[in-house]
Amino acid sequence: MSKDRNDGGPAYPTQTFEYDGRDNVLQYQDDGMTLRDYFAGQALASYSEGNCVECSEPECQDYDQIAKHCYAIADAMLEAMEAADAD
Repeated sequence: MSKDRNDGGPAYPTQTFEYDGRDNVLQYQDDGMTLRDYFAGQALASYSEGNCVECSEPECQDYDQIAKHCYAIADAMLEAMEAADAD
């Protein structure tokens, strides 16, 4: 995977604050999944009926193809977001 790929940034970042007992606040951040992963997961929901849009076969079991298709949809959504921001 290319490091230059737009992953959309964190989808569900969280911050945790902790006191160290000496009046100092320590901050931690967990970025969670990327927006690209979130979009791919949402695209995967369209396969819940077992129909693969890519190969048009009912009960498709080609999970590698389904995963690639879901990430292709996610990449297209991120590109559309960038295009909309540029307008």
